[in-house]
Amino acid sequence: MSISLNTEQEKIVADLIATGGFQTADEVLQTALQLLERERESYRSWVATTREQVREGIESLDSAKPTLCERGEGIDGETVVSELLTKLHRSKRFDR
Repeated sequence: MSISLNTEQEKIVADLIATGGFQTADEVLQTALQLLERERESYRSWVATTREQVREGIESLDSAKPTLCERGEGIDGETVVSELLTKLHRSKRFDR
């Protein structure tokens, strides 16, 4: 397999080798791919956990729906989505 890098990418690889962090461009690429795979796995895990929490939340609301609605304690969909997006953005900042 042949891989082409743009000028900026070549500079990054050259700098990593020059500073002694890596011996070859292959090592740089291997490490980058391992980090990418970890990031993907972390994201998949986060999605699975979030889906489970949403499912549990929906079940909880469904089971208590009459009581929550009667007391006006339900959370509107816009608020839920906003809170989930906030958590997503926070988790993405800390993953890097």
